[in-house]
Amino acid sequence: MDNTFIHPSSYVDDGCVIGEGTKIWHFSHIMSGCTIGPHCNIGQNVVISPDVVLGRNCKIQNNVSVYTGVRCEDDVFLGPSMVFTNVVNPRAAVSRKDEYRPTLLRRGASVGANATIVCGHTLGEYCLIGAGSVVTKDVPAYALMAGNPARRIGWVSEHGEKLLFDAEGIATCPATGDKYKLHDGLVEKL
Repeated sequence: MDNTFIHPSSYVDDGCVIGEGTKIWHFSHIMSGCTIGPHCNIGQNVVISPDVVLGRNCKIQNNVSVYTGVRCEDDVFLGPSMVFTNVVNPRAAVSRKDEYRPTLLRRGASVGANATIVCGHTLGEYCLIGAGSVVTKDVPAYALMAGNPARRIGWVSEHGEKLLFDAEGIATCPATGDKYKLHDGLVEKL
């Protein structure tokens, strides 16, 4: 594993694939069957449960548990202490491991600190989930979500800048100059 760093206080179980250049920091546990892409950064006190898949260049901040059923595409950001679930009706006395619902985070999705992502949903490309939000449904690409339950309060560019659409439904990212089109309640990059 060239250029890979695993802090001595962390555990990586057998059967994991860790990509080149990935860093795993203090007190983290990467469980069996995980696939972590190249150039990821796994913060302190992170748990990656069995069979989780992380794409290239994912950033997972401190105190995050990524449960079985979660799949992150490339360039996903998970903020400090954000939360995933993997069953909708947990009970300590009832095993529901055969009822895990998948959660997919598309390329470039970002989840703010202390947000909760209820299982069984897809977060669209480059969406931005505000800190403390609770996501209870699918999120469209480029959506800016906030609140409990999270609601779309705007749109953002791939660069994370708020998009303001003109009368023709066109917006320009103020940081990059990239153009976006809003059509039928969905945004696409031009």
